[in-house]
Amino acid sequence: MDHAHGSPLDPPSPADRPGRLAVGLVGAGRAGSVLAAALARVGHRTVAVSAVSSASRERAAKRLPGAPVVPPDAVVAAADLALLAVPDDALEPLVTGLAEVGAFRPGQLVVHISGAHGLDVLQPAIRAGALPLALHPIMTFTGRDEDESRLVGVHWGVTTVPELRPVGEALVVEMGGEPLWVENSQRALYHAALVVAANHLVTLINDAVDLLRAAGVERPGAALAPLAGAALDNALRSGDAALTGPVSRGDAGTVANHLDALRGRHPSAVAGYLAMARRTADRAIAAGRLDPASAEGLLDVLGGHSTST
Repeated sequence: MDHAHGSPLDPPSPADRPGRLAVGLVGAGRAGSVLAAALARVGHRTVAVSAVSSASRERAAKRLPGAPVVPPDAVVAAADLALLAVPDDALEPLVTGLAEVGAFRPGQLVVHISGAHGLDVLQPAIRAGALPLALHPIMTFTGRDEDESRLVGVHWGVTTVPELRPVGEALVVEMGGEPLWVENSQRALYHAALVVAANHLVTLINDAVDLLRAAGVERPGAALAPLAGAALDNALRSGDAALTGPVSRGDAGTVANHLDALRGRHPSAVAGYLAMARRTADRAIAAGRLDPASAEGLLDVLGGHSTST
């Protein structure tokens, strides 16, 4: 049978799927432009976008071609699904301002993608009858082309009212993600965990790169990659059983030498080393990998400020 012109056996195109929505994007930043493009790929229509900076306008033109660039209130007024993708601190005043000019309407989906916020920040929209969703992809976006492919298989923190949970989870699945339910009251703790895992990890790695460079090592990133990759894999597989190194062994002399070297060559790294060494000691003691008696000399070197003592 020739299906060249379409037949009942052909799968519908994305645009022909039921429940397709008119999407308006407020904030064409690194994340927002990627997520709006992901929704467009599965048939939702991007009907309007707001973009202030030249970089945002370029992203909108590249990832959402044909979508008119208009003010935020016009974006929301045109949308069945208003996607709010602005920085954390800008979200509350944005929602409040949009509500004050009557941009939200009953039955409209209002989605923000902030990991730090839950539903509280959407209260002005909720009072206008809008349907609130906090959908946060657990992924970092760099602004490069590979950001879109990185969405596949990513977990998303989903927070909404119970009756909208299937809607939020369906949107995540459509974009190739895995929904992860987060209670509204736990949103700050959820986000703190992600900051430790991603942002703080970047700082730790870059500190290590700087220290190796100061020690005369060429291409420090290449030297660290296998070690850091294995440590991350071991930590996710084995938890505290993956701890190795001088702190977990109670090697006070080695740690003292490290601190002397840092004070002499890279004093800005001392505070971070001490904080992480103390936290490592806490975890090693709690996991039974470091005997408290054996840790006394180490804790003396670290200043004795371990919460397990």
